[in-house]
Amino acid sequence: MRIRIVDAFTDRPFTGNPAGVMLLNDADAFPDDSRLQNIALEVNHAETAFAHPLPEGGEADWALRWFTPAAEVAMCGHATLATAHVLHTTGAHEGPVRFATRSGVLIATPAGDGSVTMDFPTAPLTRVDPPRGLAEALGAEPLTVLDTGPNVGDLLVELADEKTVHGLGPDLKALAAHSARGVIATARAEDPARGYDFVSRCFFPNVGIDEDPVTGSAHTALAPFWSERLDRPGLTGLQASRRSGLVHTELRGERTLLTGRAVTVIEGELLA
Repeated sequence: MRIRIVDAFTDRPFTGNPAGVMLLNDADAFPDDSRLQNIALEVNHAETAFAHPLPEGGEADWALRWFTPAAEVAMCGHATLATAHVLHTTGAHEGPVRFATRSGVLIATPAGDGSVTMDFPTAPLTRVDPPRGLAEALGAEPLTVLDTGPNVGDLLVELADEKTVHGLGPDLKALAAHSARGVIATARAEDPARGYDFVSRCFFPNVGIDEDPVTGSAHTALAPFWSERLDRPGLTGLQASRRSGLVHTELRGERTLLTGRAVTVIEGELLA
């Protein structure tokens, strides 16, 4: 079986968020979970996506699952983008592709300019009191804290400014106690003329990811938060990790559109 490493939410190799992608030939089922988890651990990127074709005539075209090196996750934006990119660049699927996932049917639509737009459920945001110890664990005082619901599983934490987000050096062990997956730290862009409206960083110690380079699923929470603040449905977010990447968002009520590009950087064969 072929395995590919794809950098997502970027059009340049070695930036954005790398994901492993495996297209499986069996149209009936995935291999057992332990094998999928072992492959994801071997790939050792934030997520590895596994997809197999589904019979024609159903509500979806491909079944899709995502694994970190430590666990299966309910939603992953960058690995979905990477999978759609592989399907379209290899000719395995043409036009919009419908993925059957743990988060329902997700649709990824390619555009002529090489970008892919994904239709994801908008995260339900609930304002909560800052948990005791969160400021110390994160290394900054929260302005606002919100729960992002079961699909995302993070705390969304608004900080004072972009400089504070860039300068974070959290205590990851302490941070792990505060949410199911991790913490999304965000602030308004200092200068929107630079091409983005808000900035974020994502720390997911509970699923084996200290800092995720660019997180599509987090933007299903960031989009409604900042669209309300900035009074615009369409925004661009910069995820300010060392690799960095841009996610274009459009809020459509209970759905959020995430648009980005991807580039395949490695292709090989699974021998084990």
